[in-house]
Amino acid sequence: MKKFSKWFALGVVTLGLIGFGKTTFANEFNFSVDPAIPSNQVGKSSYFDLLLKPGQTQDLTVVLGNSTDKTVTVEQSVASATTNINGVVEYSPNAIKPDTTLKYNLVDYVKAPKEIVLKPKSTQAVTVQVTMPNESFSGVIAGGLTYAEKDSDSANSAKNKGISIKNKYAFVVGLLMQQGATKVAPDLKLLKVAPGLVNYRNVINVGLQNPKAGYLNQMYVNAEIKGLTNKSLDYKVNKESMQMAPNSNFNYPLAIGEGKKLEAGKYRLTMTVYGQKDAEKGQYSMKDSTGALQKFDYRWQFTQDFTITAAKAKALNAKDVTIKHEKVFPWMLVIGLLILLLALFLLFFILWKRRNTRECPECEAKVSKKDKFCQKCGAELPDDLWKK
Repeated sequence: MKKFSKWFALGVVTLGLIGFGKTTFANEFNFSVDPAIPSNQVGKSSYFDLLLKPGQTQDLTVVLGNSTDKTVTVEQSVASATTNINGVVEYSPNAIKPDTTLKYNLVDYVKAPKEIVLKPKSTQAVTVQVTMPNESFSGVIAGGLTYAEKDSDSANSAKNKGISIKNKYAFVVGLLMQQGATKVAPDLKLLKVAPGLVNYRNVINVGLQNPKAGYLNQMYVNAEIKGLTNKSLDYKVNKESMQMAPNSNFNYPLAIGEGKKLEAGKYRLTMTVYGQKDAEKGQYSMKDSTGALQKFDYRWQFTQDFTITAAKAKALNAKDVTIKHEKVFPWMLVIGLLILLLALFLLFFILWKRRNTRECPECEAKVSKKDKFCQKCGAELPDDLWKK
């Protein structure tokens, strides 16, 4: 947890990207956030990492400061920790659904005001009440407190070629609760393998789940997908320094390469995931991208076959912005236009025929405009016949 604590204390969220650094706070915010660490803190972390008994309730204090000459309204929100597609743990509210194994969602055990009004040149101590579940359990309940200025000027806008981009910044204070200091070992499950899109680019999504109430740190993934129908297809991906939140899941995207189409057929995924570097006691060894030997405490190996249907491949390929799609001559459009022109020609011919054809007043035979006499009965055609 030592390495984990270095970056978890306070974060800045901008369009879903978590960055860290106090210099950013001073430049982008009209307020400050200072968590008051209590005596039942686990370790010396600068975020909340609490040791609580079952059913215990505790009031935490977060001091907000306003150094400006105007009133500042701060919005406060609570979120459970989740894992995004980049293998990064998020502690602020987002669209990621809680995992099915998450028994204790932090949101259900925290009471905090949604808005705090800070007068000019003032500080205010905000009370955040946390309650530990009544049941005894091992592991950690993880999440965070997010502070953002309401309708803030600190939400900077940038305009380029008519496009307006608005960045909203926020403080994120980590909040962990546990009943004992013993760490729970993580686990890893393979959920589902299926094709998809990330940023309008074809990928193979590999669903990974950590069903335990403990962090999976320093993940290293070595994955390969081989075609079983087309044996020439072979995709390899390696990624390191990822992390999974307790009781969370995410789709790990394996890129097949820009401009490459997905092919229908059968495939096989082979994946090895390492976790928690341990140079001294790690029982699983592997060489990283630099060729250096790394040791880990955990290792999981997965093999799974899956199928990409022709309809799915076609739909995804059509949406991939990196694929150059061949221009297909619009035969159906051409045929449709020809039918329309033929119909218009027939309509014109019928109207022209009606205009230049009449019935003989004597025998009702058809006569044309050029006729002076009826060809059937020989009757002279009156001049006013064509005026009708």
